[in-house]
Amino acid sequence: MARNIFNQPPKDEKASAAPSPAPVKSSKLPGSVGGLRDSLREITANSIRDIEPDRIDMDGLRDRLILEDSSIEDLAESIRKHGQQVPIMVRPSDQPDRYRIIYGRRRLAAIRRVGGTVKAIVRTLDDDASLIAQGQENNLRLDPSFIEKSLFIKEMQEAGYKPGVIQDALGLTRQGVSNHRVVIEQLPDELVRLIGPAHGVGRRQWGDLAALSEKVPLVDIARETLASLPDTTPSSDKFQAVYVACSSKARGAADQSARGQTTVVKDNSGSPVGTLSVDGKSIAIKITRKDNPEFGQWLEERAETTLRQLFEQWQNERGSGS
Repeated sequence: MARNIFNQPPKDEKASAAPSPAPVKSSKLPGSVGGLRDSLREITANSIRDIEPDRIDMDGLRDRLILEDSSIEDLAESIRKHGQQVPIMVRPSDQPDRYRIIYGRRRLAAIRRVGGTVKAIVRTLDDDASLIAQGQENNLRLDPSFIEKSLFIKEMQEAGYKPGVIQDALGLTRQGVSNHRVVIEQLPDELVRLIGPAHGVGRRQWGDLAALSEKVPLVDIARETLASLPDTTPSSDKFQAVYVACSSKARGAADQSARGQTTVVKDNSGSPVGTLSVDGKSIAIKITRKDNPEFGQWLEERAETTLRQLFEQWQNERGSGS
């Protein structure tokens, strides 16, 4: 079970009230300067503060394909009318009087448009705990799409996070993480970013698109297809358009391969020697006896030996190239 290392934030930005800082229990502070410093640090680490946005650095891995979209402006307008209802979470930076964001990137982007300070929960967390908090809060507030989770998993693994941390961050089992990673490894990064998050498009559909990568150039087809669509086309519709175009191209290539190709082989003088036919199932060499009766007889007597020699030559060339 994933570790829930922070209180679940409300899902509705407009309807939820910002939590008040928990009152600090009165206690006798330690007499030493070091003990006093530790006690003050503990009080500070669990408070909500008003922080200037320019003191917060965009830190950590991206868990969204799109951060600056039209919904940021809608969120900014809501905050302009009603105020910030849900705090973001930050952790102290190595630089004095600066912070590194853990979660709430969209809220921070919106408040930077509105102006003023941002309400932030300050937590002293290490990299693993910060990543888990980021992933859990993101899942609770607005469930990321399959492909966004897949990219997040890929980035976490490449950054060196341990499997248990990745599973906790997204609330997935080991098999769930593997299912996401298998698909994302088959897809070009550029293709995913061209399409976008595609909410509602699941593992099977992305997997079907990935399977076409061996048959057609996915990125080239995607560029051509998306260039004809309006900029406001929803990401899920972009996926469907790209998938249909790639499937159509793949079927066309398969039909062409099934029909095959026949080439007339000629000698140095331009006279036909025979034909070479290639399709998806076989390769055939055909000699017409009426055109080359003597060559046809000669080849018939040596066909088996010649074919065997060609096969042995192929084996030797393959062996020397390995």
